[in-house]
Amino acid sequence: MAKRVAVIDIGSNSIRMVIYEKTSRFAFHLLYEVKSKVRLSENAYENNGNLQTDAMQRTFAALADFLQIISSFSARKILCVATSALRDAPNKKDFLSLVQSKLKLNIKIISGEREAYLGAMACANLLPRQKNALSIDIGGGSTEFSYIDEDNITKYFSLELGTVRLKELFFDKNNIEEAIKYIDHKLSSIEDTTPKTLIGIGGTFRSIASSIMFTSQYPLNKVHAFECIAEDFISHVDKILLADEEELLNLGIKKSRYDVIKPGALILQRVFKKISIKNTITSGVGVREGVYLSDLLRNSKDKFPVNYNTSVRYLIDANINNKNYSNNINFVSKKLFDLTHEYYKIDPKYRYDLAVAAKLFPAGSDIHFFSQNRHSYYLIKSALEYGFTHSQIMLIATLTRYAKNKLPSSSHISKYKDLLPQTQTINYLSYIISISITLLIHKPKNIDFALSFEDGVIKVDSKEALYLSKEATMKVTELENLKTIF
Repeated sequence: MAKRVAVIDIGSNSIRMVIYEKTSRFAFHLLYEVKSKVRLSENAYENNGNLQTDAMQRTFAALADFLQIISSFSARKILCVATSALRDAPNKKDFLSLVQSKLKLNIKIISGEREAYLGAMACANLLPRQKNALSIDIGGGSTEFSYIDEDNITKYFSLELGTVRLKELFFDKNNIEEAIKYIDHKLSSIEDTTPKTLIGIGGTFRSIASSIMFTSQYPLNKVHAFECIAEDFISHVDKILLADEEELLNLGIKKSRYDVIKPGALILQRVFKKISIKNTITSGVGVREGVYLSDLLRNSKDKFPVNYNTSVRYLIDANINNKNYSNNINFVSKKLFDLTHEYYKIDPKYRYDLAVAAKLFPAGSDIHFFSQNRHSYYLIKSALEYGFTHSQIMLIATLTRYAKNKLPSSSHISKYKDLLPQTQTINYLSYIISISITLLIHKPKNIDFALSFEDGVIKVDSKEALYLSKEATMKVTELENLKTIF
C-alpha cells in the first residue's frame, strides 16, 4: 500500500477529501482534511433524482481543487467513492464521464449496503469496543444502519432517508407531519431490534454531540468517542427541533447546518421512538476511514491484529526514538502494578491505561527536553484518537503530565473530575509510573534490577549501584502505605 493515500467521499450534501500517511504496517495518521458543501443533490429529489447543472459544476470545481491538493502532498493513491446522490441519479453517467475525461479521476459508486458496512467497519476498528450496538449514518440522501458487536458487523442496510432529501420533499413545504409518516415507514425494519448503544456517524450526529458538549461545558475538546446517555441525547434533539435560528446559535449549532439539522434531528427522534437505547457514542470516523481501512487491512479480514492500537503505534513511530527505553518503562510499570494493585485495592482494568502511559511517556522529549511532560501530555490528549474512551485518554495523558516527581494537582483533577477516576487511584498510578521512570533513569539496555513487594514496601534489588535511581526516587512524592527502598 502507498505511504500516502487520498480518500474522496462524494455525498449528497458535502464532498470530503482526506490524506492519510502510514508510519508503519498498520499505523497511520491524518495529514490533511478538507470538505466543500457542494450540495450535489440540490433540487434533484424534485426532478426525478436527476443531478442539476449548477450542482454538478460546483462538485466538479471542488474535485479539481482536491486533486491539486493531493498532488501537493505527493499522495500516490486516490480512492474516490460516491454515495446516494450519484447512485440514485438517472443522469450520473454524464457527471462520471466529465470527471473522468477532464480530471482523469475514476469515481466508484458504492451501494447503500457497502456504505453502511464501510462506516461500521471504521467504527468497529477505531472506537472503543461496543457490545450490541447499532450504528446510524445520516447523510444527505440516505441513512445507513449496521449492527456491531465487539469487532463483528452482523447486519447492515441503507434506507432512503437523508437530510437534503427530507428538506426538499417536506421541510421546504412545511409539511412536517408527512415527513414523520415517511420516516416512520422507512424505519419499520428496525422496530424489532434491541441494541444497547447507538453509534452516531456523520455530520448530523456530530453536530448534536458537539452542541451537547458546548452547552454542558464538557472539558475535553474531542467529539470522537464522546458518550452521552440516551435520555440526555433525546432531550437535546427535542430542543433542536423546537429551536429558532437564534436558539440554534445559542446551542452551538453552526450556521452552515441550520437548513439540514432539523431533518437530521427528526430522523434521530423517530429512531429513538422505535427502539430503546441506553447510551450513545459519537464517531468521528465513517465511510472515508472505512474506505482507507478496507485497503490497509485487505489481507487481515478488515480487522487490526489482536491487542493492536493504531494511535499508540503512530505516536511511537512519530515521536519516540529510543523505543527500548519506552518498552522498559512499560514493562516495569506493569510489573509494579501486578505486585501492588491488590494491596492498594486498585481495579485491574487500570493496568492497560498505565502501560500505555508508560510506553508513551517519552513522546514529548524530542520536541523539547525540559518540557517533555507537557508536550507528551498534549500529544496524547490530542493524538491518542482511536480505540480509547475519553476517560482513558485523560487518565493516560494525566499520568504522563505529572510523571517523575509530583502527584497530579487538585486543580487538574477538579477540571477533569467527570473523566478521571478517584483521586486515590490517580495518585497510585502516578506513583507507579514515576517510580518506573526513576528506576530506569540510567536507561539500561536490559533491566538490571529485580522487584519485590511486601507490606507496602517495594524493594529494588540489583548488583549495580543504581545511584541515579536512588537519587531520583527520593524526589518522588510518596504515597501513604506505599514506598520504595533499595
